[in-house]
Amino acid sequence: MLQSRRTFMCGCLGTFAACSLFPGVTGAKMIDLLPPSDPADGKTFRVICMHDVRDNLMASFSSPTAIIDPFAVDTGTLTAIFSWLQTNNYHTITVKQIEESRRGGKPLPPRSVLLTFDDGFRSHYTKVLPLLERFKYPAVMGLVTAWIDTPPDTPIRISDKVQVPRDYFLSWDEVKKLGQSEFVELGCHTHNLHHGAVANPQGNELPATTSHLYLQDQKRYETDAEFHARVHDDLQTCVRQIRERTGIVARSMVWPYGAENQPVRNISTSLGMDIQFSLDAGPNTPDVPLDRLRRILMMYDVDIGGFERSMREPASNRGDVDVPERTVQVDLDQVYDPDPARQEANLGKLIERIYRMQPKSVYLQAFADPKGTGVAEAVYFPNRHLPMRSDLFSRAAWQLNTRANVQVYAWMPVLAFRPPADKLRSLQAVSAFGGAPARENGTRVFRLSPFDPDARLMIQQVYEDLSKHASFSGLLFSDDAVLDDYEDASRHALRVYSQWGLPADVGKIRENPDLMKRWTRQKTRYLIDMTRQLEQIVLAHQNVGDVLTARNIFAMPVLKPESEAWFAQNYDDFLAAYDYVALMAMPYMEQAKDPEGWLDQLVKAVRTKQRGLQRTVFELQAYDWHGQKAVPASTLLAQMRRLRSEGAVNFGYYPDNFLNGQPELDAMRDVMSLKSRLDPTSINALMQMQHSQGTKTP
Repeated sequence: MLQSRRTFMCGCLGTFAACSLFPGVTGAKMIDLLPPSDPADGKTFRVICMHDVRDNLMASFSSPTAIIDPFAVDTGTLTAIFSWLQTNNYHTITVKQIEESRRGGKPLPPRSVLLTFDDGFRSHYTKVLPLLERFKYPAVMGLVTAWIDTPPDTPIRISDKVQVPRDYFLSWDEVKKLGQSEFVELGCHTHNLHHGAVANPQGNELPATTSHLYLQDQKRYETDAEFHARVHDDLQTCVRQIRERTGIVARSMVWPYGAENQPVRNISTSLGMDIQFSLDAGPNTPDVPLDRLRRILMMYDVDIGGFERSMREPASNRGDVDVPERTVQVDLDQVYDPDPARQEANLGKLIERIYRMQPKSVYLQAFADPKGTGVAEAVYFPNRHLPMRSDLFSRAAWQLNTRANVQVYAWMPVLAFRPPADKLRSLQAVSAFGGAPARENGTRVFRLSPFDPDARLMIQQVYEDLSKHASFSGLLFSDDAVLDDYEDASRHALRVYSQWGLPADVGKIRENPDLMKRWTRQKTRYLIDMTRQLEQIVLAHQNVGDVLTARNIFAMPVLKPESEAWFAQNYDDFLAAYDYVALMAMPYMEQAKDPEGWLDQLVKAVRTKQRGLQRTVFELQAYDWHGQKAVPASTLLAQMRRLRSEGAVNFGYYPDNFLNGQPELDAMRDVMSLKSRLDPTSINALMQMQHSQGTKTP
């Protein structure tokens, strides 16, 4: 019987030894070191994702002719997993059972698990099917029908750089025999979209299922209509071929690389496949929709202990698991150069530095701000409204993700967009009530009014265009999303205030403390609602489980909550609304007389909030804009260590001057590096493995 490695008793003595040597502990409880088991609610289940199955897998890797596949599992390991499931009272289920339970029918048994096998490997017929029949386990097998269409003795090209012998994959005759088994359900894994596709002028490949192609010969991007037609025709072909060749109607869609978004999920549903599988880890609780089912990806080195841990693994995003953040905020303006060769060299310097530093995340500027005003007059991605300074963001984000192994957040303004004059004419900017005092720099930062429906629509469309033309891990909403105690006094704003039950007159609001409080709270919530709306627009075109949100907050609203009136920022609200709050912990910008003491006060204020420390990223400054000098790496390190000693777990800095090597890399690495790599289920990591190791991908 397979021995679990998760239970310990009496200082790791075995149960028998403990009870025989120390009779008094007979009634002691076993300690479970893993997260709790999934609830037996009749709806929660796990899905296992497997690929090729090979005899003597590890030995085969040493063969000079072997195609190394990190997603293959050994036949013996698969047999052991099946035995473990049986021994530990897990119940293998079908898609039909899942659908029935979700519709209020027969509940799922406790410890339910669905088995899936991707790609259509020949081993699914020769090795997996006999095991399914032996254990009486059902499974879903996702087919890439174009690969199965390949004539005999013709190598199958699974990427631009990798091809494998034809006999690695099933024939249609074998597929038909699989479909006749009572234990196999056939699903669609696309017809011919299991590959990377060129998605920008620089030739970067992104998942073909979710990316708008860059048409090199026409020097343009695929339109929404062309993208929709391409994916629809492909999935329709996959469904039709399975039906014509086997008589089976596919009800399940298995997304290559786990790459999916709302438009393609809708296409799949329209073709009768409302059961859809991603590669997000964790349990499928009742709140997980059927078109975004999570799956646990098995790798070549899985063992029973690792498998058992994966069966308890919580969802990795949205706060179920708190991984410390180490962030570097980067100006893409520093990468940009009108000379393509110099721009490429700059990007190489950035990637090399981030790779060597190994932070967890990079906040990467997606807009152009060469004047340093904080206002986006151009952006680094194709869009409908603003000039594109260079089609640079998608390439930089992809390279940082796949080569430097970091999560990339798209750093974007919320209101500070200045479109060309012809478009700006019809839009309302934020305006201050008469008599408002001048700001520190003598003027207010230009922002479009969030209360102007046309301005808001333009901003939404810019975010939508970003999400269509790049793949990224998160959104950082910049510090421009503020309204002070004299703003906004534009006509659109006054109309909304009236709808809130306030006077359509900022002067009258300011005269009444109670009205001021109400006005402040409403503005704060209004800006949060706007960012949440932008988040949903972005999520529609990205992998939902992969994209997190962060929002900048000034230090003052944290230290003095009453200052919400001056910013329309509320720390409690931010903690509730976003995955992370990017706190501008910048003592020199605030001209603090005692920078260390000021940081101590900041940590103390954060610590008083529930999950404040877990959800707040302390962003230190690597440049003193008042003193016009770089902050030494030694100072930054001391501040980070001070923060850490006070319980702060998430921190980073801005800006990173990668061209001049500031702050000093060797000094920063020890504090910034988590010595970690991306989750192997990451889309980008999977695709990178395909190219860098010459392997097949799920």
